Amino acid sequence: MYPKLIFIGQPGDKNTVYFSSMKPESGFREHEHTADWELEAWALDLPGLLEQSARGMVELSGMKLKTGEVSQRSITLRGLDAESMLVQFLSELLWFQQQENLGFNCFSIEVDDGFVLKAELQGASITSLDKEIKAVTYHNLQVVRTETGLNAVIVFDV
Repeated sequence: MYPKLIFIGQPGDKNTVYFSSMKPESGFREHEHTADWELEAWALDLPGLLEQSARGMVELSGMKLKTGEVSQRSITLRGLDAESMLVQFLSELLWFQQQENLGFNCFSIEVDDGFVLKAELQGASITSLDKEIKAVTYHNLQVVRTETGLNAVIVFDV
């Protein structure tokens, strides 16, 4: 069973905060941005931050997946740091979306101390997108350690 999201506010409202029901200390929310989309994500650790960023990207695009179908993919990536790993991971998810028409809503992510990511992804064919994300950018990207974990703000080119 896939984790559910809890909405604080109204879905689609820029002030809505989304929390994974499995990790109440993690979540994501959209920020106002002039031309692109900006997403803030937070979690206890880097795997959680990657997951919340992916969930936020799915939510921002309004992605709907085909029900009753399950597709699985495995990926391995190596980053130089947390920021490059975040951009690579989300860019890989965009590649699956654009090249294979696949979206993912279930993630099992491991990251070692050398910034090697191994992820198992589950999802399905995409039936609709409200808005297409063209790219994940490095614009003002910074993964910051906070008292409660990690926080990042990601800008998407739309």
